[in-house]
Amino acid sequence: MKLDLYQIDAFTDHIFGGNPACVVPLSSWPADDLLMKIARENAVAETAFFIDNGERIHLRWFTPEIEMDLCGHATLATAHVLKAILRYPKDSLVFDTLSGELTVFANKDTYTLDLPSRNPTPSELPVIIRESLNIQPKQVLKSRDYVLVYETEQEIRNITIDRQSFDKINLDPGGVVVTAPGLDCDFVSRYFTPQSSILEDPVTGSAHCSLVPYWSGRLNKKELKARQLSARQGSLYCLDMGGRIHLSGKAKTYSVGTLWTE
Repeated sequence: MKLDLYQIDAFTDHIFGGNPACVVPLSSWPADDLLMKIARENAVAETAFFIDNGERIHLRWFTPEIEMDLCGHATLATAHVLKAILRYPKDSLVFDTLSGELTVFANKDTYTLDLPSRNPTPSELPVIIRESLNIQPKQVLKSRDYVLVYETEQEIRNITIDRQSFDKINLDPGGVVVTAPGLDCDFVSRYFTPQSSILEDPVTGSAHCSLVPYWSGRLNKKELKARQLSARQGSLYCLDMGGRIHLSGKAKTYSVGTLWTE
């Protein structure tokens, strides 16, 4: 079987920035085992597979290990493929996903994702995670992910993970996001996933489903600018809408190619 394959850098305005995702259009769904093999072979944080049904688009996301319930950057990458490359005729793209209906609004080279809000609540940090951190958080929250709150941006930059300890826990499908006020933005973050081939995710749209309502409440503002401080970095423009959030960002096409399956 011959399939088109697009690699897109999401939440950035230049290649080699943001978070890379592979996007594969399909006409019908093959076995999940094949989807997992393709995602593993692509070796990026997420591979998105979609079927364009006309009015709606069926979208699924796979890491090299598991199928995910939600992925922001791969959704943005898929919208970019549809609009910028495949010339999808509408500026509103409706996706059917494991997280329900997701809509992406395209405005020239900017894409706005309408995502569910996951307001985190106070929690206890598992000992395994605590022992894997070189700097301890001031506050521990949890929704899908553990949200660890720190005092300064420099602390976020200085955090290191003892992977030998960290990988003893499985948070499937979640991870650990560390966050603090930003110096030139409202808040910064980094995101780590135990037992994953990619320990630190470059830019994590789904984590902002929790970060946005938290920082919106703490800062008493609805519009927020965020930056994820991975080596690649990424910028996100956020809007807290109560039960939903909007994440806006740009994307760049890195490569267009073909893959062959047995």
